Amino acid sequence: MKNFHKALILFIWYVFSSPFQVSVVSVVSTADFNKDFFVIWSPSHVNTSVDGHTRSLKLDQESGAGFASNQMFLFGKIDMQIKLVPGDSAGTVLAYYLASDQPNRDEIDFEFLGNVSGQPYILQTNIFVDGTDNREERIYLWFDPTEHFHTYSVLWNMYQIVLMVDMIPIRVYRNHWDKGVAFPRRQPMSLKATLWNGDSWATRGGQDKIDWTKGPFIASFRNYEIDACVWNGNPRFCRAASPTNWWNKYRFSTLTSTQRRWFRWVRKYHMIYDYCQDNERFQNNLPRECSLPKY
Repeated sequence: MKNFHKALILFIWYVFSSPFQVSVVSVVSTADFNKDFFVIWSPSHVNTSVDGHTRSLKLDQESGAGFASNQMFLFGKIDMQIKLVPGDSAGTVLAYYLASDQPNRDEIDFEFLGNVSGQPYILQTNIFVDGTDNREERIYLWFDPTEHFHTYSVLWNMYQIVLMVDMIPIRVYRNHWDKGVAFPRRQPMSLKATLWNGDSWATRGGQDKIDWTKGPFIASFRNYEIDACVWNGNPRFCRAASPTNWWNKYRFSTLTSTQRRWFRWVRKYHMIYDYCQDNERFQNNLPRECSLPKY
């Protein structure tokens, strides 16, 4: 019995003192918006169900609205089910993103650009590193995102950032740091969602303005999952590969063969803008990552 107690004590000591201890800094979300998020903008325009499982944001002439996670993260996987603003949503922007909140911030963006009724929704994605962006891509969604909830996901690890719609990869941004390409790997980020007036640029370059008579404009959220490394001031915990930090395992270092087929399908049939093909914008000097493999 003494040997058993001694072994148990040694095991507990190892778990709580190991340099690879990451369980205390990783989280699987509670699925309760009231527990995992706080309102950052216009509480009167944020509505949360009694059980905390669903939340909506409202945009009207008075204000937009937004919320953010209580915790900050460095690497992980995040899923959120969203139902976008229905009907004539021209000029509205729903942003769902990770951001570091630093002057030279890192950011991983989903931006849903409202449209005139009957037109396909545009999803714009962007990556900021050390305060620099100019990495926009745009696709037409292949379904009506206002009829039902769909899942929008971010996988972020030391190897790559993968943005997904219903688990279909729509964008990959690889870590080519060793080749001189900036990659978000140092700054922790919080998860945010905001609904706001972007009619100066969002729909047909700002030609279609918000029709306030069609408001209020409402977007809804539910069934989120945050499985990520909670920032505690020491990045080594979040960079370690372990059963808890599963996203850092080598098998998540690139797309699977099935994911690659879906990725190519999205880019062939649904992409409408890729900064890596905009020679005019960059005066025939495209960013370095454009000439490097995506997976």
